Amino acid sequence: MRLGFVGGLFLAVALSGAMGQQAGAPKVWPAQEGNYHIANFHFKDGEKIDDLKLHYITLGTLRHDAAGHADNAVLLLHGTGGQASTLLNPIFADELFGPGQPLDITKYYLILPADIGHGKSSKPSDGLHMHFPAYDYDDMISSQHQMLVEGLKVDHLRLILGTSMGCMQSFVWGETYPGFADALAPFACQAMALAGRNRMTRYMAIENIKNDPAWLGGEYKTEPIQGLRTANEMLLIMGSAPLRMQKNYPIREAAETYVDDYLARTVASTDANDMIYYINASRNYDPSAHLDRIKVPVLWINSADDFINPPELGIAQRQVKEMPRAKFILIPVSDATQGHGTHTVAAIWKGYLVDLLNESDKH
Repeated sequence: MRLGFVGGLFLAVALSGAMGQQAGAPKVWPAQEGNYHIANFHFKDGEKIDDLKLHYITLGTLRHDAAGHADNAVLLLHGTGGQASTLLNPIFADELFGPGQPLDITKYYLILPADIGHGKSSKPSDGLHMHFPAYDYDDMISSQHQMLVEGLKVDHLRLILGTSMGCMQSFVWGETYPGFADALAPFACQAMALAGRNRMTRYMAIENIKNDPAWLGGEYKTEPIQGLRTANEMLLIMGSAPLRMQKNYPIREAAETYVDDYLARTVASTDANDMIYYINASRNYDPSAHLDRIKVPVLWINSADDFINPPELGIAQRQVKEMPRAKFILIPVSDATQGHGTHTVAAIWKGYLVDLLNESDKH
């Protein structure tokens, strides 16, 4: 295993255009960027890769308690199609990371990894294309755990906060490594297998890419633009909020211009094989059978205008009862909510996060 740093590098925000990630004016944070390499990483399905690279960003300084255990590390997990810098988004970071704020970087050591298949971490577009191992969320959590313990010397987490895909990973973390974190904050997901409309939209996005003649089984010479365009159209609808869209684009010309600009931006920045893999990584996610293993405080938040996790399903309201210290909050629709992307709008929910940190404080 190898750990590489670009020490003291100041990083500006570089945001993904994928599911539910919101844009904003960039701010520079005093962040360190690094890569952790795992030799001969074995995936759950038996495949392996000679060198798995995991990219990450950290802010703050790691602290240990009297027994030598890490006591101020916070793991922040991005959504599908994101990267390490995604949660440096101003509407998230500017509300949480500053002096006196809930995740004040003078108090906490924040770790923002880029998952397998994302950002600067190992992914299909590096060269293996569709021969890249078919990773899933279990593989992501396993590699994150190894990076934390062996690479960053973090043997305990004060908090895991995850958005969208990171929300689902938070539940997997809680079941796979019970008690490794003092608290969990899963935002914008369900704790059960992705089926129904959720899986249908993901499946359609994948199939639109594969059915583009230019895809060539993943060995395309130029990106399959029509397939990518249609897949990104699916993601636009999945992450949208009707009230906000109507307010911001109230006339036909404005609505159409928004779509054209969005597609031009996302299609240009998306690799087709990478997209197939990261959308499909959720295919076997299902933590529903073992939620009772999660004994630590849990703050589970969804938004009432979330197309991907609509409240009328009532799933979270039922499942939260299976965890002894869990609380579910449904954020009502307002001018401030952003559909699925409300998970990143920290001003809406950071008061609940403060309560969670206070409840789980062991000092």
